Amino acid sequence: MEVREKLYIAGAWLAPSGDGVAEVTDSATEEVIGRVPLGDPKDVDRAVAAAKAAFPEWASVAPAERAKYSTRIGEALMARMGEVATLISREVGMPFALSQMIQVGLPMTTFSSMADLVDQLLWEEQVGNSIVVKEPVGVVGAITPWNYPLHQVAAKLAPALTAGCTVVLKPSEVAPLSAFVLAEIVDEIGLPPGVFNLVSGLGPVVGEAIAAHKDVDMVSFTGSTRAGRRVGELASATVKRVALELGGKSPNVILEDAPLEAAVANGVAMCFLNSGQTCSALTRMIVPRSRLSEVEDLAVQAAEEYTTGSPFEDSTRLGPLVSATQRDRVRSYIAKGIEEGARLLTGGPEAPDGAEKGYFVRPTVFSGVTSEMTIAREEIFGPVLCIMAYDTEEEAIAIANDSEYGLAGGVWSADVEHAKQVARRIRTGRVDVNGGTFNTLAPFGGYKQSGNGRELGKFGLEEYLELKSLQL
Repeated sequence: MEVREKLYIAGAWLAPSGDGVAEVTDSATEEVIGRVPLGDPKDVDRAVAAAKAAFPEWASVAPAERAKYSTRIGEALMARMGEVATLISREVGMPFALSQMIQVGLPMTTFSSMADLVDQLLWEEQVGNSIVVKEPVGVVGAITPWNYPLHQVAAKLAPALTAGCTVVLKPSEVAPLSAFVLAEIVDEIGLPPGVFNLVSGLGPVVGEAIAAHKDVDMVSFTGSTRAGRRVGELASATVKRVALELGGKSPNVILEDAPLEAAVANGVAMCFLNSGQTCSALTRMIVPRSRLSEVEDLAVQAAEEYTTGSPFEDSTRLGPLVSATQRDRVRSYIAKGIEEGARLLTGGPEAPDGAEKGYFVRPTVFSGVTSEMTIAREEIFGPVLCIMAYDTEEEAIAIANDSEYGLAGGVWSADVEHAKQVARRIRTGRVDVNGGTFNTLAPFGGYKQSGNGRELGKFGLEEYLELKSLQL
């Protein structure tokens, strides 16, 4: 049992103002595996005050020296990889081997990349009679989700620290345990007090207090579009900078000449990763009507290979969802798809065979999905694939762009140059061409209601910097 009773503020573990507690549940067994304190606005005030006090001295440290702390965090995470991956697999449900590679591996890479990025950035330049300098934005409030609980923290914390900002972090109360391990690491490596502060708690309480706080200069939020709107609304009162990484309903356009076996198998994998609990999941597979039956057969075959079970069983390819609430939500979307006339090819709203406990959902594939259907428009956040047919390439692009979201996408073609041309016409922040792999140095973020701002690489680092011109 992971029991955490204190918050990390001003370089020390301090008792929270109140006595509220959040229980953390094992998503496969439904057992309580941890408890963390629920902070309140008084705790946010303490944390923000500590961050504000620490900011001037931290901002004066050379960027390369600041980056060394990120390197040490990355090294410490590597030493505790098994422990952290186990915590996240139990919280979120991702199979353990993938948790090591993704849930811990990606944060390690992000923290470790900062030293190189510092050298790539032009921190000062002469423009006519001006010197243009880049300076840290100030105190950053970071509010992170449960689906990639440590990766999303790293995507904010590593660049913010390297830029010279100080940080107040509110992790998701659903999967908070890795954030407490991170705070232990921060304490062990000797990051100056107040540079990093951790206040766990509920979004409507701690999250809203951070977003509205007059001494928070920037808020970076990852989560649902609905919650992102609320963050933006609260932040607008103090005209602070806002970065939002929100929902997605990402299209995967398979062109007429695409290698179907590879394209469909990859598409199913990119929809079902982390049991579909991925904001950039390729949930809409847009395919030529002339090849629809082939795609359907291949998709069913691929989906039925995603065996459900404990994240710690080698045979498991699809773990549970994070909570009973999320499981019930996803099952209701599956039922809605059937109700609205989509053809259920495999899966369904019933519990998988043998899943008496745990928040499991059957890997599900629909075909005959149209853009008007709920399952084609709303983010489901579960292992549910929607196959949508088109007759012309122009129609395929129109379907791809017919969404309130614009986070990610995919294009498949035997002709890479043609695929790139189509990719440029898809209105999303990222497009995978022929299964191109995730790049932690490329910008990540969305168009439209998928948010604004970018994370990762030098682009993410620049989000935490202000521009100042000195006229000579």
